[in-house]
Amino acid sequence: MNQPNTHPEITPDLVASHGLKPDEYQRILDLIGRVPSFTELGIFSAMWNEHCSYKSSRIHLKGLPTKAPWVIQGPGENAGVIDIGDGQAVVFKMESHNHPSYIEPYQGATTGVGGILRDVFTMGARPIACLNALSFGAPEHPRTRHLVSGVVAGVGGYGNSFGVPTVGGQTRFHSRYDGNILVNAMAVGLADADKIFYAAASGVNMPIVYLGSKTGRDGIHGATMASAEFDDDSAEKRPTVQVGDPFAEKLLLEACLEIMAADCVVAIQDMGAAGLTCSAVEMGAKGDLGVDLNLDAVPTRETGMSAYEMMLSESQERMLMVLKPEKEKQAEAIFRKWGLDFAIVGYTTPTERFVVRHGGVVMADLPIKELEAQAPLYDRPHVASPLLPTIHARDVAQPMSIADTLETMIATPELCSKRWVWEQYDHVIGGNTVQRPGGDAAVVRIEDGPKGLAMTCDVTPRYCEADPYEGGKQAVAEAWRNITAVGGRPLAITDNLNFGNPERPEIMGQLVGCLKGIAEACIALDFPIVSGNVSLYNETNGRGILPTPSIGGVGLLADFTKSATLAFKAESEAILVIGETQGWLGQSVYLRDICQREEGAPPPVDLAAEKRNGDVVRGMIHAGTATAVHDISDGGLLIALTEMAMAGHIGAQLDAAPAATLPHAYWFGEDQARYIVTVKQDDLLGVMTKLRAVEVPCVQIGVTGGDSLAITGERAVHVEHLRSAHERWLPGYMNSKN
Repeated sequence: MNQPNTHPEITPDLVASHGLKPDEYQRILDLIGRVPSFTELGIFSAMWNEHCSYKSSRIHLKGLPTKAPWVIQGPGENAGVIDIGDGQAVVFKMESHNHPSYIEPYQGATTGVGGILRDVFTMGARPIACLNALSFGAPEHPRTRHLVSGVVAGVGGYGNSFGVPTVGGQTRFHSRYDGNILVNAMAVGLADADKIFYAAASGVNMPIVYLGSKTGRDGIHGATMASAEFDDDSAEKRPTVQVGDPFAEKLLLEACLEIMAADCVVAIQDMGAAGLTCSAVEMGAKGDLGVDLNLDAVPTRETGMSAYEMMLSESQERMLMVLKPEKEKQAEAIFRKWGLDFAIVGYTTPTERFVVRHGGVVMADLPIKELEAQAPLYDRPHVASPLLPTIHARDVAQPMSIADTLETMIATPELCSKRWVWEQYDHVIGGNTVQRPGGDAAVVRIEDGPKGLAMTCDVTPRYCEADPYEGGKQAVAEAWRNITAVGGRPLAITDNLNFGNPERPEIMGQLVGCLKGIAEACIALDFPIVSGNVSLYNETNGRGILPTPSIGGVGLLADFTKSATLAFKAESEAILVIGETQGWLGQSVYLRDICQREEGAPPPVDLAAEKRNGDVVRGMIHAGTATAVHDISDGGLLIALTEMAMAGHIGAQLDAAPAATLPHAYWFGEDQARYIVTVKQDDLLGVMTKLRAVEVPCVQIGVTGGDSLAITGERAVHVEHLRSAHERWLPGYMNSKN
């Protein structure tokens, strides 16, 4: 590593190694009128990489709906903020830690969780829940088992130690993630609506304070590495993976919230991607101020660190704050009490310059606003994905009976129980978890109630690849349905847009198409986006991941005790399907895993039907007429029924598929905007009458009861047999030596 005051020659190779293209380097020369110093080159590399500047996506992100009467803060801050009444606000965001988690799965996952938690408590919120969306390669790939083990242990190790429940998420397997897994972490926090803290500095000659853990050499060039494709030498990038300490972060949380409560803070910024560089520049630029840093004051845990290393280090559990001068001593006493470093490392200035000093030498002197505002912005060429043909059920052979198909599908990697994953997470710490992982959405009580929050993570990547526009719509609609299915009123989303190389027009077309679908769904469902993250270049040796725009949704329950669950509650209750079933097999799990055909157009998403059907279901939950609710998604109607039966330890007698629909398409098609709802027999007539009056499609397909799922004309399958198959695959896979 470079020692203080070493100045390597700025060569084309050095520029390229920093992820800067020749035209981008020329932009730097034009901006500052000279050759940058080595430290300045590192600063530009950090600020102008894809991960920090969104240079390929900014132009398209502008089309997303971000406003609503309940939105306090939309995209642009550490996290989004929504008003939930009674002076309370919810703060939440999702971010990726994909590349680090592939290189070093445990530390990559831990620091992903730690980073998203800091984004939330930086805003003044106490984290109350975490979720995650994990995408792994094919089970037979030689690295998959190792990656699953390390990532799940890392997520649990950090969240459990920090003391926040991990309450929900997704886990998937597909060969397209063989060389580039996805680790998307989401955190949700609670704050006073009138006590939100922001990053913009204010006032001249205000002290800039470094808080938290010491700076080391871990994570240098982490953000740059996250903006590059992988190749066969990706393991060599292990030094760019940060190392996390959840116990230090817990101390940092408590110290930050205490000095916030003591009214010491003017502005605050997490040191995340690009570390001290990004946090200092953002604080100054947002406040129209300059920043003068003295790196001699930065607490370090390694000797001889250069300015370059300190500015680019991504050591964890660190914050940067602008404090009220008269509160310095009080703030320092609080941090010392919690055993954390506290150092004044600079001051705000009126110059709008970013000046970095080390060893009495100016190592960087750059225009601070231009570091952000003049970052490259690309309108990259993009082509729409070709429209795929509709797969008609009559053209799909039924290779086995409905009962045999059910037994096979319920034990596939796609549909099997993910209990092995979420049982490694503490999902009840804090005592407010009402609905645990395994349902449609998690439910967490807000303080002592009666309000609760519903939260979920959703996306169906195979839909997004087949038709990015419909796939984007479906991801938002699925999050909306999952929150609705527990009785929540969907309020807002955060997103994590994971795609391949945007310099390939077909990949850029996927991003553009998904964003159009996401925007349309958010508008139709009154479900704005308040925060998010873009992760590009997710590919290895030119092979990209499936387009995976993860959607994290949050909704509100007025009374958490009235939330719905998916488990059958009693015998002899009527089973209703709300929404139209046409038997759409294109891109279905059935077509892929049973028929070995991963093809066709995905199911179209009728957003008006989503809104109408969901509002009716939520009304039934609030009225108390729905005894169990489950949305129908992956695997179709019979898979959803099986999940309800397994959860309630109760079977069902089901009518045969209607004559107009082929049985395999009826039971396993993935038509959208559908729910299964159970009602007591005494309520059935009233419910059906009301649904007809509002023209919402609804049909009774059977009754609960017995210990098997029995379809007229088909072999009955015992519920406990299905449960055993459902629960067996993942533990068996993880314990296997093959």
